[in-house]
Amino acid sequence: MARIIDGARIRDEIKEELKPRIARLSAAKRPPGLAVVLVGNNTASEVYVRTKVKTCVELGMCSEKLTPPDSITTEELLAIVEQLNAREDVDGILVQLPLPPQVDSKLILTAIAPEKDVDGFHPYNVGCLVANIPAPRACTPAGIIQILKRSQIPIAGCRAVVVGRSDIVGKPTAFLLLHEHATVTICHSRTTDLPGVCREADILVAAMGRPALINADYIKPGAAVIDVGMNYLSTREEVARIFRNSTERLGVLEKRGSVLVGDVDPFDVAEKSAAYTPVPGGVGPLTIAMLMVNTVESAERRLGVC
Repeated sequence: MARIIDGARIRDEIKEELKPRIARLSAAKRPPGLAVVLVGNNTASEVYVRTKVKTCVELGMCSEKLTPPDSITTEELLAIVEQLNAREDVDGILVQLPLPPQVDSKLILTAIAPEKDVDGFHPYNVGCLVANIPAPRACTPAGIIQILKRSQIPIAGCRAVVVGRSDIVGKPTAFLLLHEHATVTICHSRTTDLPGVCREADILVAAMGRPALINADYIKPGAAVIDVGMNYLSTREEVARIFRNSTERLGVLEKRGSVLVGDVDPFDVAEKSAAYTPVPGGVGPLTIAMLMVNTVESAERRLGVC
């Protein structure tokens, strides 16, 4: 039977490891500081930011939330970022995406000082990733590597396939796996014979944003499968098909109006893989944990405390 990888357990391990580092910073200089900019009233973003702020408080870090209106201009948001860049008590800056359509998101993200870019999205930090130079790494890909290492899943010498080529997950995950000495293939919507390529993977990372796309035809028996997908099903037909007419899931649909599923078929992965991350409870918890790691590391570098 496949092993279910508990992302919450790994998240908690990382948080416990951060506590003495935060205490050391607090005693020597000051606690690490994270500033989060949340524009407008996006419900999903509000929930995510609330969790980030709560985690900072739990760990003894300083957290500040700025909430400009969704009518903000690019120039006005740039001014906020520049103010945060200049503040000595801010070690990490996070501008929550998505931004309103009138705001130039790329311009905003590149305006964040690279050393304070705890999301790891700045082109300078992406270049450091490619060159394998220490710098903030994108949080979800960094979390995937932690999942593999802490679950004793070998990476070096293995064949890894990443399904999805986004700048936020797919590409950085591929580079991180490459730096761990895996042989890496990146796949996407135009890959010829996608199931056949995926079946070659000892480590299969699904990050395409398509519900339950990865089924039994894509999974090599005994592979480790990392499901990054977060898809919400809103029709009874979809839920019944993917969850095999599960009365429990259909009940969730009726109660909440949607059901969460990853990019991997939850039944097929349990039957064919050796180990896999569930949705929810797999990769998700690691994203915020790695954001905390990036913020603490930024504070250590800036304050000269190790």
